[in-house]
Order: sequence, then structure tokens, then C-alpha cells
Amino acid sequence: MSIVTSVEQLEALYTPAPVAASTTKVANRMTPHYRRLIEASPFVVLATVGPEGADCSPRGDRPGFVRIHDDETLMMPDRRGNNRIDSLRNIVRDPRCAFLFLLPGSGTTFRAQGRAQLSIDPDLLASFAVDDKPPRSVIVMQIDELYFQCARAIVRSELWNPARHIDPKTLPTPGEILAAMTDNQVGGQAYDQAWPERAKQTMW
Repeated sequence: MSIVTSVEQLEALYTPAPVAASTTKVANRMTPHYRRLIEASPFVVLATVGPEGADCSPRGDRPGFVRIHDDETLMMPDRRGNNRIDSLRNIVRDPRCAFLFLLPGSGTTFRAQGRAQLSIDPDLLASFAVDDKPPRSVIVMQIDELYFQCARAIVRSELWNPARHIDPKTLPTPGEILAAMTDNQVGGQAYDQAWPERAKQTMW
């Protein structure tokens, strides 16, 4: 196996150099067009890094759930999940993070990179409440870079093409996965059957 071991080798492999459209799109503060992309997105992938390595976590909510506090600050509520807090633990120890926004139906994706901290200010938490249920914390990112991403990945994957959607019945269920990993001590059919109602009751 041949391995790339230097930046110089890597740059020589990926020629020609990026064109102007790949570099001039980068901003260090909010723009009117970038605001519209953020406000339209219902799904973000949160990337963080910590002593144990990198973490990538899906975050979904109503469109515009990432709040533009000002031209240099983004805020994202931490909604209910599994309480592993991998991403949040990383942010507490290393503020570097990134958001990747997806926009259903659009080939454009959008990236925000910066440094974050967790706020538990009561008034801020209350301002993000849904059905009178506030998040436990809010991720507050100071923006370093903002830019839209080339659409090739979405086009190649046909992510929004219904004809390419996978039939869930062809995949293992969460209950089946848990049962297989725990010798049937956790998960199973009962887990899968209870999930829809459990999700409904604990969405926020």
C-alpha cells in the first residue's frame, strides 16, 4: 500500500490548484446569502475533537434551529438524545468544532467552522424551548470560517432521489443490532416496537 506522507506529496497529487470559486467563497462572518442557507436547514452534522479522537454527531430540528446570534456567532440547542454527550464532552475540553448543514432537495451544503463553548444561561435555554421544554445546554460557536460546499457529493449519491431510497426492511433494526451485541440482554423486538412511542414522548 502506498501512503501519502507529506503535504507536498498531497498537493502534487491534487493538481491543478483550487480555482477562485473554491477560495473566494470563504467568509469569516455572516453574509446575507449564507444567512438564508442556515435558516433553511433542518439538519446539521456536528464535528468535534477531543483527547480520544474525533466525533461526528447528527443534529436535526425544525428549519432554522441553528440561531444566528450575530454576524460572528452561531447558537445550536442540544436537544434530547442518548446522554452519551460525546460531542459536548469534547467541546468542554477542546473548543474546535464544525457544522455541516444539509438542505433537503438542494445540492448545496454549507460549512461553519469555529470555536465553541456550552452555555447553560437560563434565559438563553428558555429562548430555545419547544413545547415548554428547553434544551439542557446551547452550543455557542464563534465563527472562524463560513463557506458553501460543492454539490458533487449530493449529486453523485442522489441523496434526495426517492427512487434511490433504501427500504428499511432490508436493514438490521436497532433492536436486532443491540440483541446481537449483548446476547439478547438488550434490544430485541420489544425495543423496536416501543421506539415510535418512546420517540414521540421524548422528542424535545
